[in-house]
Amino acid sequence: MCVTAVESRPPGALGTSSTSSSRGQRPFGARVKAFVALTKPRIIELLLITTVPVMFLAEQGVPDLWLVLITCLGGYLSAGGANALNMWYDRDIDALMERTSQRPLVTGMVSPNECLAFGIALAVISTLLFGFAVNWLSAWLSLGALLFYVVVYTMILKRRTAQNIVWGGIAGCLPVLIGWSSVTNSMSWAPIILFGVMFFWTPPHYWPLSMKVKDDYARAGVPMLPVLASNKVVARQIVAYSWVMVAVSLLLQPLGYTGWFYTAVALLAGGFWLWEAHGLQNRAKAEVTGAKLKEMRLFHWSITYVSLVFVAIAVDPFLR
Repeated sequence: MCVTAVESRPPGALGTSSTSSSRGQRPFGARVKAFVALTKPRIIELLLITTVPVMFLAEQGVPDLWLVLITCLGGYLSAGGANALNMWYDRDIDALMERTSQRPLVTGMVSPNECLAFGIALAVISTLLFGFAVNWLSAWLSLGALLFYVVVYTMILKRRTAQNIVWGGIAGCLPVLIGWSSVTNSMSWAPIILFGVMFFWTPPHYWPLSMKVKDDYARAGVPMLPVLASNKVVARQIVAYSWVMVAVSLLLQPLGYTGWFYTAVALLAGGFWLWEAHGLQNRAKAEVTGAKLKEMRLFHWSITYVSLVFVAIAVDPFLR
């Protein structure tokens, strides 16, 4: 009965009633799933895809598998803590947007205080795990990524500027530095270049999704670029960032960090990205709207692009 009541709650209604917040009326299994959902597992998968291959690049071969496991666990806990704290702060606007209306705090499956405590606990545990089981450079980078996402992006930028995802995306770039530092306990140009790839990847990755759900963001008062600018302006920005991203991705080979395999994959994947980006721009220029704009094609390809490029980073050392 309780599950039915929670799931049938209309979007936009925060689960703050005494009934919804009564711990005894929320099934244990559903509660566990809700706490897992607070960590946003699907987003974390993408972060780990950019962490582990860099460890192979840093090692120029297979890194210590125990180190890989600990780094992945620490990264999951850190990113999960950041995501939980993001949901805690954004629970008001999450209730206004259709795509976030079933998040655990909106439905009442998890209370705000529980979410806050959960997020802080994950932040502390992940930092200590990195510090004592990996190294303290990785620990501070992990904590820095968490604080940047929660404080700089969520609390400061997201509701104030259309550049929110540009600068807020820095938090999602730090896992490449963490992957490198976990192996070497130092920094180098290779992870900095890959940081740049992810920095210029983030806006053209997220803006197509924002174009699709811009009514949601407008309803919640979040100034994502597609809310404030025309599709033509957004598409032009996407193309500009895309060209810089592809150019930066090709710097690894001339600096001696990768060989022919990575370069070939980066060229082919980047070329297809630019084809899709310019296709979106052409449709926007022609004032195509609705489903025919096909903005989500670039969004889905952006995930495939990252996967291909970073898998190539991991494979490349074995082919040199």
